[in-house]
Amino acid sequence: MPSIKSNVIRMKKERYRIAIIDYQMGNLFSVAHACSYVGLDPIITHDKNIILKSDAIILPGVGAFSKAMENIKKFKLNQIIKLCIEENKPLLAICLGMQLLFTESYEFGKCRGLNIIKGKVIQFNNDNRKVPQIGWNTIYPPSNLLNKWNNSILNNIKKNEFMYFVHSFYVIPNFNEIILSSTNYEGIEYCSSIQYNNIYATQFHPEKSGPQGIKIYLNWANEIKQNRGIS
Repeated sequence: MPSIKSNVIRMKKERYRIAIIDYQMGNLFSVAHACSYVGLDPIITHDKNIILKSDAIILPGVGAFSKAMENIKKFKLNQIIKLCIEENKPLLAICLGMQLLFTESYEFGKCRGLNIIKGKVIQFNNDNRKVPQIGWNTIYPPSNLLNKWNNSILNNIKKNEFMYFVHSFYVIPNFNEIILSSTNYEGIEYCSSIQYNNIYATQFHPEKSGPQGIKIYLNWANEIKQNRGIS
């Protein structure tokens, strides 16, 4: 298998433009750094034209769901995100970004999300567990879905590998077949990543997950290449 270093060198020669969507919330610069590290060409922006002309987009996020949706609508990014998805542009959503794709959240009352993926976002109950979950936890494929795992951005990631999490809420998709990985937090098993058409989303932070997180960015970069029809 080619090394991470050799894959990075190849990606730097090809330079795919990645629009990291800026709605004034989130760990934008650490995401941009991870993209640059694997040879992608990131730009942090909420400019409609730049986003539409990019090869792929990232929807990051840290913070409150309702404030995030307020900012997304203020910049009219909800329309742009949906248009990009309709045009089959690869999308990677991270942490709060993953939650925003869903129908609704119950953080500080009910709040409507982008409704791109049917489902809801609920809070860990704090009975005998610390909330938020902060730190390293494992991801693993749902039953009978290891083949899907190996044909995704989790390719070459071992089952029960550790990733870095910071969150109090988690998603419940209406359809289990889009679940790519699950995680157990003190007795609650929940969806920690999804694959849905041209969308990948992770509740964990690949950019904070060391070499294994870098593998995820490299795998995604390879999918961007395939999406552009370059062999």
